Amino acid sequence: MSETVTKVDVEIFGENYVIRGNEGREHVLMLANYVDKKMKQFSNRNPRLSASKVAVLTALNIADELSKLQEDYDNLVKLIEDEKKK
Repeated sequence: MSETVTKVDVEIFGENYVIRGNEGREHVLMLANYVDKKMKQFSNRNPRLSASKVAVLTALNIADELSKLQEDYDNLVKLIEDEKKK
C-alpha cells in the first residue's frame, strides 16, 4: 500500500513554495499560514530585518514553542503514569 503524496502551493512571507508530503492539503495550508503569520509578526516588530533573519528568528520561536509543549506533554504523561501506580 503506497501513501498518496499531496502537492500544495503556498505563499510564505511573499515567497511561493510547492510543498509535497503525506499530510492533507488543509494541514499543509494551516502550517504555512502559521509560519507566514509568525514571520510577519517578527518583521512588523523590526522592519529592518532581512528575510533570512526573520526566518531564523521565526524558526527559533517555533522551536521554543515546541520545546515548551514537549515539556508540558512529558509532565502530563508522568502525572498519568504516577496516578496509574496509585
